[in-house]
Amino acid sequence: MICVCTNETYVEGWSDEWKTGRGMRQIFNYQDLWLTLLFIIIHFKKMQSSRIILSAALMMAIVSCVNVPKEQHTSFETITLAPENVTIPSRWSTSITGRKDVTIIPQTEGQLTRVCVVEGERVSKGKVLFEIDSRQAQIDLSTAKSNLLAAEAQRNSAELEYKSSQNLYAKKIISDYMLQRAHNDLMLAQASVSQAKSAVSAAELKLSYCTIKSPVDGIIGSLPYNPGDLVSTFTSLTTVAGSSEMSAKFSLTETQIEELTKEYGPVEKVISLLPPVTLTLKDGTEYAHKGEVKSVSGVVDNATGSVTCTAIFPNPDGLLYSGIQGNVSMNFDYEDVIVVPLTAIVRLQDKSLVYRVKDNCAESVIIKIEELGNGKDAIVLEGIAAGEVIVAKGAGNVYEGQQVIFPEESFEKK
Repeated sequence: MICVCTNETYVEGWSDEWKTGRGMRQIFNYQDLWLTLLFIIIHFKKMQSSRIILSAALMMAIVSCVNVPKEQHTSFETITLAPENVTIPSRWSTSITGRKDVTIIPQTEGQLTRVCVVEGERVSKGKVLFEIDSRQAQIDLSTAKSNLLAAEAQRNSAELEYKSSQNLYAKKIISDYMLQRAHNDLMLAQASVSQAKSAVSAAELKLSYCTIKSPVDGIIGSLPYNPGDLVSTFTSLTTVAGSSEMSAKFSLTETQIEELTKEYGPVEKVISLLPPVTLTLKDGTEYAHKGEVKSVSGVVDNATGSVTCTAIFPNPDGLLYSGIQGNVSMNFDYEDVIVVPLTAIVRLQDKSLVYRVKDNCAESVIIKIEELGNGKDAIVLEGIAAGEVIVAKGAGNVYEGQQVIFPEESFEKK
């Protein structure tokens, strides 16, 4: 017996699980009618053939009354390109060094007798840093002074001899040859005095090398040597970090430099027009004083495609130390440029491309870009123009000719 109701259909002899059309709709796949019939036949193989046929007919009726949903498509997110003005902070990592950092190397050999400073000490120009054994230098100076005295004595004697020869020549007692010889002896004695004076100066200079003084105001670095160590002209005793001004080196891309020189002219003028430089320390704090770009190298690094810039930061409070790490940043203004998100760009080796939407389908376009350094966007230099529509997200999952925009579909209800 089969009883058909408004919302449910009951089949006599079926279990409760299979008695309702609702239950069958929950279990069977509406899109596969033949699998449904096969399942019924297997499940009711003990039923009489007429009952099987009746059940199959009933299932066909039920399935035919069910609305099978159509496959749904989701459009990709797209954007319409338009020129805009943007201010982008460009950041570079840097290492801080003293603008007047000086490595202290002895100018003479000897035994280190005294270390007059400690690590981290702030010193002024002229402060004594080290002393080297000066005994040999003092002996050399004494010898040079003695030789000078002997040379001066010889000169005095030669002067007397020349004056005497002049008197005798005037009385025609000696010949002109004797007078010239006396004059030559005087000149030789005077030259000996000059040599002796130079030797004294050299000995004094060598003695001064035994006392090493700071050539700049700054902070003492590490002190690897102790009194008693033998040092030479190849020994690095320490570094005095000039702390009044600190320098930070970073790189500008070749494209940025080209754009700036095209717009403003020579590099010297570009330097004067570059924005102030902000220094962010490694702990995330921003240094209170702004820096200025003072120089730009005239050579582009082939490996990085960039030029090295040097920014100078004032350090009146001594908060910056040579060797600390940080980041420098400058805000660059771009006018009437096309900006695309990095999520819209697909990388293929050394090329970049985006998918332009044409007739609701994707069309790949190779573009040239300049990343803005913010990790999100890039400026399009060539390849696409304002007014075009591109896939903004999920570009890596798009293929050539794929439909990426689907008009809204209406679903019919039966």
